[in-house]
Amino acid sequence: MSEEEVPLKPLSRADIHKLETALIIATLLREDVLQKIRESTERLTWIDSLAVAAGALARARAGMTAVQIAEDLGRSEATIRRHLSGRTEAAKLVEETYRRFASEGVKIELPTFARGSEELSRKVSELETRLKEVEERVKALEEKLAKARALAEELVKALS
Repeated sequence: MSEEEVPLKPLSRADIHKLETALIIATLLREDVLQKIRESTERLTWIDSLAVAAGALARARAGMTAVQIAEDLGRSEATIRRHLSGRTEAAKLVEETYRRFASEGVKIELPTFARGSEELSRKVSELETRLKEVEERVKALEEKLAKARALAEELVKALS
């Protein structure tokens, strides 16, 4: 998703969904959020809360009322108001992501483990190369062993 594709002031349902999706993904991929999710015993509740907060914020930026948002998301008006007023941790995190989008543009950064994937790919390639070399050596040794067995059988027959 590029910056041009994600409007910070959505005008259509498609725009709302683009902003909502970008907010959810960018917030979920933050290192601090990933850590909270890893440590939480209520992972699904936590992730659901982030999704609702992102949906509420995207719809509010499109000019929808709390009542409309609640109906659209299938949540209570009180829940939507808590998110929109920033009284939930999920809402605070999503709002931080939105502010970052507003100041830096819509950029979804991969967490450290994903950014290190080039190094991981290089190591996998090295290991694949070494594995092929070892497989070739094993094949050569198996051929030598087969020849040695055949020779040993011939010698046994000759001695018998």
